[in-house]
Amino acid sequence: MYIYLPIAEVSMHIAVIIGLGGGVGFLSGMFGVGGGFLMTPLLIFLGVPPAIAVSTEANQIVASSVSGVIAHWRRGNVDFKMGGILLAGGVVGSSLGVLLFSILRDIGQIDLVIKLSYVVFLGLIGGMMLLESIRAILRTRQAGARRGKLHQHNWLHGLPFKMRFRKSKLYISALLPFFLAAMVGVLSAIMGVGGGFILVPAMIYLLGMPTYVVIGTSLFQIIFVTANITVLQAVQTQTVDFVLAGLLLFGAVIGAQIGARFGTRLKGEQLRGLLALMVLGVSVKLGIELITAPVDVFAVEFMK
Repeated sequence: MYIYLPIAEVSMHIAVIIGLGGGVGFLSGMFGVGGGFLMTPLLIFLGVPPAIAVSTEANQIVASSVSGVIAHWRRGNVDFKMGGILLAGGVVGSSLGVLLFSILRDIGQIDLVIKLSYVVFLGLIGGMMLLESIRAILRTRQAGARRGKLHQHNWLHGLPFKMRFRKSKLYISALLPFFLAAMVGVLSAIMGVGGGFILVPAMIYLLGMPTYVVIGTSLFQIIFVTANITVLQAVQTQTVDFVLAGLLLFGAVIGAQIGARFGTRLKGEQLRGLLALMVLGVSVKLGIELITAPVDVFAVEFMK
């Protein structure tokens, strides 16, 4: 059965929307990402305007992240102290990001900026994650169960306002996760993502957090940052399609619970490798669309 989406102004089959939500929820629970890096491009591929896809996906990410956090919290894999610092930075960054989104939309450049952002950031991060994952797998095979450090200490770890994060077994400056989350918050508002595809590798390699704690903590922060984005987008830009978001939400809640169970069965380097492949796949697809000539080289708009 097809349903008309009033804000997006397109018709889509209900089963397709729920299926997409379930798939993204599965990824959310499995990898600790909001899933927007995949859902937003998929919605664009299906004909939803980029600005609507970005704003609506932020709403759906809230539900899948809540479901995923509950599953990881039950396993004791959430560092709420670190999550609080990340949350503070994320709220500041996402608020600034929504303001920038509104400005870009007013000058008519938001669609291009969204697609270019995906191609650049997904390509860079996916490539780096894939290389590291391959190296980690090779090291594991060569050295058996011996585990090396995931990160190296540098000047960033000498910043002031140090705090002890017992769950993550870290003693670092609170400024580092705060500004990291703020930067990701800006990108989250512009790209319609939870920011997990950037935040997860940064928490592992820059902050030095264990992979099993990173996933649940990332989802905890994503809940509140994307909720903030949803409210601001709905009020300032009126680009949130709640009919579309509600159907995506239904599938996401179920998918996240299943994904969390599968995630515990894979090793950290395997999880990172799979995530990297999906990130690269989306980047390549969007890159091809940007350089390929459109079927219709012009558009007709009727003025009221």
